[in-house]
Amino acid sequence: MTEFLDSPLDRESVVAFVREHGDGVLSTLGPRGAPQSAYLTLAITDGGELVLDAREVSRKVANLRRDGRVAVVVGGREGVTLQLEGLADIPSGEERERCADAYEAAFPQFASSLHDPGIVVVRVRIAWARLGDFRTPAAVMRETSGPW
Repeated sequence: MTEFLDSPLDRESVVAFVREHGDGVLSTLGPRGAPQSAYLTLAITDGGELVLDAREVSRKVANLRRDGRVAVVVGGREGVTLQLEGLADIPSGEERERCADAYEAAFPQFASSLHDPGIVVVRVRIAWARLGDFRTPAAVMRETSGPW
């Protein structure tokens, strides 16, 4: 994990961090503007788009269809976190397949769910990222903003 903190925060280091961890918390905006969060598995494309799957009938999908702004936190167990903000959408056609391929590569055990008509693929285009190492009293922070 040290390699993420020894260089500027860029798309490649964000991709590597998400792939190392593979899970996080996604926060969306509920119907009345209140935050709603869910812990889930997260994949990422080489281009730096977060990818997750969700039930079409879930509140996160309803929230994203109404307002695509999201916040995501990855990591934390070892004292290093990656905070992300961006805009989520539900891609279709070739874009859905490209994102689904990234998710399947990260989580082959969930590949069959991607063929369930009740499951959608969600893509998050990251607009801002902050990596923080809180393992010492003098926290180390790296920040960047997109688009990538």
